[in-house]
Amino acid sequence: MKHMAMSAAIVAGAVATAVAGLQTTPAQAEAKEKCYGVSLKGQNDCKAGPGTTCAGTSTIDYQGNAWTLVPKGTCETMELPGDRHGSLTELKRDLPET
Repeated sequence: MKHMAMSAAIVAGAVATAVAGLQTTPAQAEAKEKCYGVSLKGQNDCKAGPGTTCAGTSTIDYQGNAWTLVPKGTCETMELPGDRHGSLTELKRDLPET
């Protein structure tokens, strides 16, 4: 019984350490921002409109409703092909046909 309690404590400690490693500090969180319309097909970090699950689900280059994390302050100044720019909000351009 003592062995089981010790094993459970070791597992709990390992899980706590792993979770702590995934957390970001406020400074790290502030260093990035969501930027819509800048990722290539299948390379978005999350959100790619209706019918998609999350990361890597954009179906068009520079899809307006898919975002990628970029260094804070750079999103709207990114120069992309076709005179496009990133946006801090969803765009209505370059959307997949439904």
